[in-house]
Amino acid sequence: MDSISSGPFFTTSSGLVDCVDKKLLVVLRDGRKLIGILRSFDQFANLVLQDTIERIYVGDCYGDIPRGIFIIRGENVVLLGEIVRKLSILFGERWDLLTTLNSRFA
Repeated sequence: MDSISSGPFFTTSSGLVDCVDKKLLVVLRDGRKLIGILRSFDQFANLVLQDTIERIYVGDCYGDIPRGIFIIRGENVVLLGEIVRKLSILFGERWDLLTTLNSRFA
C-alpha cells in the first residue's frame, strides 16, 4: 500500500508547516466550507487564509462568495486539506450565487 506522505505524520499544529502557501479547503464546525491560501498559523492551529472564498453547495452545483483575508480560530476547524487542481472537476457545476439571489429577491 502506498503512503500518502513520505515524511512523518504530525497530529499537532506543526503538521501545517507543509501547507503554508498552498490552497486549502477548510470545513468549519458550522458547516461552512472555505477555500483559500494558507499564509500563517500558530500553536493553537488558528489559521490565516488569503484570497478566501466561501463555497456554498446546492445539490451538484456550487456558488462562491469572496471573503478576502480570513482568520479562523483553530477549535472551529473540522477538516482541512490541500486543493489539487486535477480534482477540481469533482466539485460539480459552478453557478453565480449573486445573480441567483438577485433574480429571486428582485
